[in-house]
Amino acid sequence: MKKYLLFAGLLFTGYTTNAQVLISLIFGDKLNSPNIEFGLDGGLTLASLPGLDNSKTRSAFNLGFYFDFRLKNHPSLFLNTGVMVKGPMGANKLPVYSLYNDALDSSFTGGDVERKLNYFYVPFTLKYMFKNNFYAKAGIQLGLRNSCTDVFTNTLVDKEDLVYKKDIKNLYHNLDGGLTFGIGYHLVKGQGMNIGISYYLGLIDARVEDSGANQFNRAFYFNVGIPIGKEKPAKTE
Repeated sequence: MKKYLLFAGLLFTGYTTNAQVLISLIFGDKLNSPNIEFGLDGGLTLASLPGLDNSKTRSAFNLGFYFDFRLKNHPSLFLNTGVMVKGPMGANKLPVYSLYNDALDSSFTGGDVERKLNYFYVPFTLKYMFKNNFYAKAGIQLGLRNSCTDVFTNTLVDKEDLVYKKDIKNLYHNLDGGLTFGIGYHLVKGQGMNIGISYYLGLIDARVEDSGANQFNRAFYFNVGIPIGKEKPAKTE
């Protein structure tokens, strides 16, 4: 887990440094408001598909951007939204099933399958900022499926991995939706980057076929958000 978080931090820092420069050139001061915070957001997703037998958690990186809009007459309350452009879901370590090809079935005997469901997600949450710079948020999250793939993997005698990808878009719905809630902390007295953990509770059966057990997307997010163009509060005399 520590290696995942360290790698995610280094990758995200490099990406956001270039993105901040680009966005600053495009928008200038338009995002620079005491009532609006815009930023880039990314981190580690631990996803699962309850209802899918004999499966384990899938770990993958998520990436997107966010907006915090301060609500009028409520200085501590914000509408939090944005887009998670890379929203991984699915499960890992599924048992191998038949590909109806004797050569492939023989090659992947003893291997496993990673089910990769990837979505664009848009959250709509209310976010409350406490005076100690901690925050809590809750709301809904809507998703549009981008891709859906089963990745078969088996390790050969010479330690090399044999990989086969199967498109399974016909098995899963295009749309997803559910509840999301989380907590976090803003660094630098509320003016710096934020770190947080949130949970997504899917409420729509992801599967097209209704005869089997329901499968709902579930995920923990461990994210870092870097604000861009946020105006610092004026100094008092």
